[in-house]
Amino acid sequence: MSAGVGRIPRPLDGIALRDWAHTAVLHLIAHTDEINRLNVYPVADADTGTNMLFTMRAAAAQADEAVKAAGNDVVAVSAALSAGALHGARGNSGVILSQILRGVADVVAEAASQRGEDRECGEITAPEFTAALHHAQVLAVASVGQTVPGTIVSVLQAAALEAENQNGLTDLAIMAAAVSDAAAVALERTPDQLDVLAEAGVVDAGGRGLLVLLDALTATLSGGSAARPLYQPGAGHPRADHDHDHNNHEIGGTPPQFEVMYLLGDCHPDNVEVLRARLLRLGESVAIAAAVAGGQYSVHVHADDAGAAIEAALDLGTVSRIQVTALIGAAGARPSGGWSRDRAVLAIVDGDGAGELFGSEGAHVLRPDDGPISAQQFLAGLVGTGAAQIMVLPNGFLAAEELVAGCATAISWGMDVVPVPAGSMVQGLAALAVHDATRQAVDDGYTMARAAAGARHGSVRIATEAALTWAGRCRPGDGLGIAGDEVLIVGHDLVSAASGLIDLLLSSGGELVTVLTGAGVDPEVGVALAEHVRQEHLAAELVTYHTGHRGDALLIGVE
Repeated sequence: MSAGVGRIPRPLDGIALRDWAHTAVLHLIAHTDEINRLNVYPVADADTGTNMLFTMRAAAAQADEAVKAAGNDVVAVSAALSAGALHGARGNSGVILSQILRGVADVVAEAASQRGEDRECGEITAPEFTAALHHAQVLAVASVGQTVPGTIVSVLQAAALEAENQNGLTDLAIMAAAVSDAAAVALERTPDQLDVLAEAGVVDAGGRGLLVLLDALTATLSGGSAARPLYQPGAGHPRADHDHDHNNHEIGGTPPQFEVMYLLGDCHPDNVEVLRARLLRLGESVAIAAAVAGGQYSVHVHADDAGAAIEAALDLGTVSRIQVTALIGAAGARPSGGWSRDRAVLAIVDGDGAGELFGSEGAHVLRPDDGPISAQQFLAGLVGTGAAQIMVLPNGFLAAEELVAGCATAISWGMDVVPVPAGSMVQGLAALAVHDATRQAVDDGYTMARAAAGARHGSVRIATEAALTWAGRCRPGDGLGIAGDEVLIVGHDLVSAASGLIDLLLSSGGELVTVLTGAGVDPEVGVALAEHVRQEHLAAELVTYHTGHRGDALLIGVE
């Protein structure tokens, strides 16, 4: 176990629970393709990792709202995680994951009730963690209606037993690490328990996803977790294009055509088994998960007749959020209704002011840390939008190879991603100004791309050393007006260089000049440039925003 050295373990309070959800999303992003390659049970549709990722993302988004509303209230955050996972559950594995989170919520709420506390500053104790795992196991079995050895339920059972063995501990971080290690051992045993896994040479995909979640918890509490091997199909594994004949080991023949999911509200508990029996006559992989509040259920089934699977519930309650996904010949197909919004814009920006500016225009914002953005960070931003279609504004902060890798992976997970060629934040603003979510994605993307391309842009920086440029010699402290990769203007200071660059950009026409000022730039620079435009370019208007970006002092665009 490589826990964080010298770090004091965190209590598992409301904030930590929310942070765990986000850490779990990041870890699932890193392992989604690995988990998908292991997916042979109950149907070899290569989506277990994707389903767990988007289910956990929905839970994390709900936890964010709970923290905003209730702060560090562990009861509220755990309930939000459960509700978010139930409403956003994707696939059989997502339904089971929602029940694991419900297990935590139920136990935390019961403990608070018994103590007569609101638990606003409370935390999940080691005994409560143990009880939550045991309760989650019971709920998971109830949701699928049977116990099949060698699945995620087996791994969950091993985790619960190890927590019970460690129950004398008060350090939850140490207990979580031990539980994760026990889950890893149980995961290695799954091929010995389920023939379809042994034949394919894989461990259980859902169990691998659960191990990712447990390792993420350890990392959240202690700062580090154990290094795990890469779990992959064994030598000679026949699964190449999702076309081998492994499916439910109890049901032979051709797998069903559709995965059907929906929420069922206002349903009496006695009718759950009625619905389960109906669905079992229509298909397989039936899972029915209950919400913390009674009467609402997440329903999942694989069936040939999607309509009949939906109709089976119509007289038992209120059906909503219907998702139907083709299982045959449609790997990566996007389920209808499985997203919190149809379309979003993801803008990669730098600086507090830039974040506020793009955010106020409706974009989701991804900001680089100290170094360049990786494909994994980019994927986390895409997933975080919760949208089925995402228009991406790289704005010069994302390398082409990372952009392509991230988009390709997201598309393979069923997301529609449209990168807009914006090479600067000023081009990104021009594209964002014409974004219209009511248009078709291809039309929206084309319109945004035209707007970005139509914004001529450059930047101004301060010279740090003497050099010979295309515009002549520069000295330290001079202002350098840059367009493309070349220095076109050398001025004695920032304002003179920026004025010269604006004149050059406006020489081909233009009505609006946008100036973004970086970290440490005096506000008077914007005032001076506005006066220059007023005097020299009567038909043009200049607007200035302080974005606080790093690097070039000014970013300038002309439309």
